[in-house]
This record gives sequence, structure tokens and C-alpha cells, in this order.
Amino acid sequence: MLNRTFLIGRLATDPELQYTGSGVARAFFVLAVDRKPDAEGKKGTDFIPVVLWRKLAETCAAHLKKGRLVAVDGKLHSRDFQGKDGQRRRELEVVAEDVRFLDRPPEAKEPFNLDELGTEVPFDEDDLPF
Repeated sequence: MLNRTFLIGRLATDPELQYTGSGVARAFFVLAVDRKPDAEGKKGTDFIPVVLWRKLAETCAAHLKKGRLVAVDGKLHSRDFQGKDGQRRRELEVVAEDVRFLDRPPEAKEPFNLDELGTEVPFDEDDLPF
């Protein structure tokens, strides 16, 4: 059997970071994933809850905000709970095992400054393999 989910979308909410009673980090956000247009050309969007644990939860909470583009690799989990109205409910969520940041935050600078790369290393053209 296989339970693997891979999603690419934008955060519809800021990550919410919490800690369990034993100090384990848990974060949660909603991922907006666009659907392919239907036969009439109408697009739709799915809003998928994503749960993160431990260091991944802390990293995502520290660096992600609503609107950021990410790839989430994880497993689909269902959980049953009792709603406020007393009815039993089932919720599906993705438990992330890996999150890749696919864009930079709007306030980010260039990824590096060319002046900070270090000094030039001299080499002999005879050392080149081509």
C-alpha cells in the first residue's frame, strides 16, 4: 500500500505554531491548490489543511507567510472528531514530511552579493577538461 501526497500551491493562511504539552512543535496552515480548468474553462481551488511537526514546523512558521508558493510532500491522514453540535465528523489533512519554498519572500534581497563571494582563484587553462 502507498500513501503519498505531493502538492504545489500558495499558503492561504499564515502558519500557526503551537507546542504540545511535552514540548513538541506542531504547525498548521491551509494550502490553496488550483485545479485544472473544467470543460467550460472554469477554474477552481482546493483548500487543503497541512500539519507539520518538530523542526519542520518551526522552520515553516519562522519563514513562511500567507501567499508564499510551496511544494508539500507528505501523507494524507483522516481524523475523526466530535463537532460543537455533537455530530461526529471526519477531516482529511496532509501531514507534511518535506516542504520546499518555491519563491522568495517579497521583502527578500538578491540571493547573494557578488562582492561577498570571495576572491578569484587563478587557474591554468591547461587544467580545463575541454
